Amino acid sequence: MPHIVALLASPVHRYVGRPADGPAPAPTGELVDRVTIRAGLGIVGDRYFGRPAHREAAVTLIAEESLPAGAGLLQARRNILTSGIAVDDLVGAVLTLDSGDGPVSLRVHRPAPPCAWMDTTIGPGAWKALRGRGGIRCAPLTDGVLRVGPVEVTVTR
Repeated sequence: MPHIVALLASPVHRYVGRPADGPAPAPTGELVDRVTIRAGLGIVGDRYFGRPAHREAAVTLIAEESLPAGAGLLQARRNILTSGIAVDDLVGAVLTLDSGDGPVSLRVHRPAPPCAWMDTTIGPGAWKALRGRGGIRCAPLTDGVLRVGPVEVTVTR
């Protein structure tokens, strides 16, 4: 059964400067058990919420199966870590997730390619290994809440 493994809503952008300098410190409370999503705006409390430049990429997802063992959302810097969902195959689709509080629909606009930071945060070679498996960038179409745990998935092409 598909799962939402972890959720991240960070008020700050941690990847600034050069990867060799390392990421900025993480604020407490980035990893959460639930997120509130607003249509056209993103995840309440996240650094990209309501930013015009990120409207089509306000919510990001990555599959746990794409990450090396031990890596998670703090290293990948996506908002939603899933298991059992081939998210990289969904570009152009509408992904609807229901973790128990009603459906949340996301328009999958484009891939979320990895960057050189992945070699710093996950480990050497991660940048190359995640090419084509770095997750997706989405625009929320509906308001709702997503929670860590089992999730019902619907894909509309």
